[in-house]
Amino acid sequence: MATKGDGTGGESLADLLGGRRGAIDATLPPVAFGLAWWLAGQSIGAGVAAALVVGGGVAGWRLWRGHRPRSVLIGLLATCVAALIALRTGRAVDFFLLQVVSNAASSLAFAVSIVLRWPLLGVVVGAALGQRGRWRRDPDLLRAYGRASWIWAGQYLARVLVFVPLYLADQVVALVGARVVMSWPLVAATLAVSWWVIRRSLPADHPGLRHPLDPAARPVGSDTAS
Repeated sequence: MATKGDGTGGESLADLLGGRRGAIDATLPPVAFGLAWWLAGQSIGAGVAAALVVGGGVAGWRLWRGHRPRSVLIGLLATCVAALIALRTGRAVDFFLLQVVSNAASSLAFAVSIVLRWPLLGVVVGAALGQRGRWRRDPDLLRAYGRASWIWAGQYLARVLVFVPLYLADQVVALVGARVVMSWPLVAATLAVSWWVIRRSLPADHPGLRHPLDPAARPVGSDTAS
């Protein structure tokens, strides 16, 4: 629940980013792949077919429900690429290679964005709120997003540390299990912790995420920096 003065109208990061829906959608095709692969006697073709059917079904359902086509199609494309890699190499574990690489890249991207003072969490939330780069002119928000972005970098790194040993050991079923455990539960924890970090980082009188403050427009003596 939002606190007084948080400027979000009761919204949380989960409300703004839709983390739960995306995490669940991204988990269903890998689960379908692993289950079909195992039931069909470790048949990559069966696993790929199941993943594509489920991925296509999820995409169709989301489009029918009116969700943004771009995000839906990106999810479906990721499933298709993962399936193609597994078919190309003939190794079921390679269905998860894209996930390993994307999580490593995401962790690095978040870390670099913080160093460059363009924290990706701020970029994503700012885009969701239609702010473009206005949030960067607010030093309090910039600092808060930078701190919270480390939580997201850690989330992706945690997945890499779990996925890589399982991938190298060719543990398909264990990778499916890890994918489930480290999808929505981990995303939920990341959203909650990063939201807490943002709220703790902002001064008590800050109007919140929806209302970035321009220091040039503040009256003299109204410094809110902590």
